[in-house]
Amino acid sequence: MVDKNPGLIRRLFRLIAGLYRGFRAVVLNVLFIALVVVIGMSIFSGDDKVEVPPTAALVLNLKGDLVEEKRWTDPVATALNESLGGEEEAPEVLVSDVVKVLQAATKDNRIQALVLDLAALGRGSLDKMQRIGNEIDSFKAAGKKVFAYSGYYNQNQYYLASYADEISLTPMGAVLLEGYGAYPMYYKNALEKLKINTHVFRVGTYKSAVEPFLRNDMSDAAKEANIEWLNALWADYKQQVAQRRGFAIDNFDETYQALLEKLQVAEGDLSQYAVNAGLVDAIKTPEAFRKDLIAIVGENDDHNYNHVTFADYADVTIPAQQFDNPMTDKVALIVARGVIVDGSAKAGAIGGDSTAALLRKARHDDKVKAVVMRVDSPGGSAYASEVIAQEIRLLREAGKPVIASMGSVAASGGYWISAPTNEIWAEPTTITGSIGIFGLLHTAENVMPTLGLNVDGVGTSELAGLSGGLPLFKGLQPAAKDLFQLLIERGYREFLSMVGENRNMSTADVDKVAQGRVWTGAKALELGLVDKLGSLDDAVKAAADKAGLNNYDVKLIGQELSPSEQMIKELLGEAKAQGWLPQGSANAEQRLLRKLTSQLKQDFVLLNQFNDPNGIYSYCVSCSIN
Repeated sequence: MVDKNPGLIRRLFRLIAGLYRGFRAVVLNVLFIALVVVIGMSIFSGDDKVEVPPTAALVLNLKGDLVEEKRWTDPVATALNESLGGEEEAPEVLVSDVVKVLQAATKDNRIQALVLDLAALGRGSLDKMQRIGNEIDSFKAAGKKVFAYSGYYNQNQYYLASYADEISLTPMGAVLLEGYGAYPMYYKNALEKLKINTHVFRVGTYKSAVEPFLRNDMSDAAKEANIEWLNALWADYKQQVAQRRGFAIDNFDETYQALLEKLQVAEGDLSQYAVNAGLVDAIKTPEAFRKDLIAIVGENDDHNYNHVTFADYADVTIPAQQFDNPMTDKVALIVARGVIVDGSAKAGAIGGDSTAALLRKARHDDKVKAVVMRVDSPGGSAYASEVIAQEIRLLREAGKPVIASMGSVAASGGYWISAPTNEIWAEPTTITGSIGIFGLLHTAENVMPTLGLNVDGVGTSELAGLSGGLPLFKGLQPAAKDLFQLLIERGYREFLSMVGENRNMSTADVDKVAQGRVWTGAKALELGLVDKLGSLDDAVKAAADKAGLNNYDVKLIGQELSPSEQMIKELLGEAKAQGWLPQGSANAEQRLLRKLTSQLKQDFVLLNQFNDPNGIYSYCVSCSIN
């Protein structure tokens, strides 16, 4: 069929393109004007520096998830989203910032008390919270009091609250300690209804990363492995909290019946139950709590106790740019946080090329004498993991020791990039191991006829169209499946061999503790998968000792924002802090919907990040706990 009026179509496309260009110009102009206004108001608004009262309490009001490295976000998009009524998506708090603030407050004679306001604290692994808790203990050792006050404590919030001298709860408050669980979402039936075929190639009895696409429930092998490390984490949580609170470890209610019986005694009053169980020390109204703090630090003009918030105190205690003394030797710190992907990645993910570039920067820096790589990753691309591992080997060949410091999780690909280092340090509660690999491919050959679609043609060989995605529409031939499985098995043998070579273990011995099984850091030490148990600070000291350093600085080598990104971030951050941008807030229904769809979104984002050029992955899906 011949189009008798091609000019009409061209004019239509010109019109659409013109409308798009006009819309883009308007948006850019509005942003430019907004930035000019922000700059002007920043210049003429006067000196708004934070002043700390002569006697004050530091309010540790942490908002968001505790992380080793903040993920990259577009500052303009974030500001626009919030100004239009949205909320910042999964805000994050740097553990290092919290540590620096607490260290400064410990030495600051103006700060007489610490108030733990943890209502907005999100996720945080035990190792991260314990690092903060150690600084709270140092604050207390300086003769200063610590108070926790809230209307509700979830499990993470209560863990930090347990470091306080006194935990208070509002009259209608509650404490919920539910234990740990791993509950992935399973898609087998949904994929079958959509007529999508799932092709999985894996090695390892316990490699359960692909189970959500093959089953409707967790396999017995996965349950066996998962419950072991989950029980270990929960036992560690209970032991630490019980010791700090001075009650027995069996004080934790782990069944509905046990909780019901204690609530019956408290006549259904959750706050009284918390007092009876020794979880909190007192029930106080906000006014009563304010008066208690006023008696310690004094009263301000708003009839509240003298205080400074975490963010404000950070502004006056953490310099915007750390001074780098060019004369001292360095231990470089490189954070590897997130899913491992091929190529380059922004902060919050581990790009094979971009992370290798950071390691290479440390290798060519004459003042860097040792490197600590802080690993907080469930893995990802096997190809990208090996790119990073190769750069670690080059660092060692250059005579610079490399220490892997495992955070909350360093499993699968996270273990792959740790293995070639001189020494591996893990936290007792680190989730590690999961040595195994898999390949995953979905094909839609059964969907095509339903949609009235078909793909057909000719090629010079059976392989023609393979890299172009032809199997997506035509399915996989039996020989192709055998080929992919062969590649996966070869990849697994290479993984075992690499680990064995670096851990001085035979391939057979590695295989016994591999098979995709997950271990805690404490168990991994017993099995020979890690060398020492300790914190990030312990790993830094070990790296310095290996390099023979007595006087050194720790130099963070990370991805930097471009000058324009930095300027926009600072300007919009100032505008938000001053209240010049409208703030949005979600209601209860919106927050619930966001929570319900979070798991689904995470799974599809993860699939989108799977970009290994060979389609081979080393990833631990069960390493995320609920």
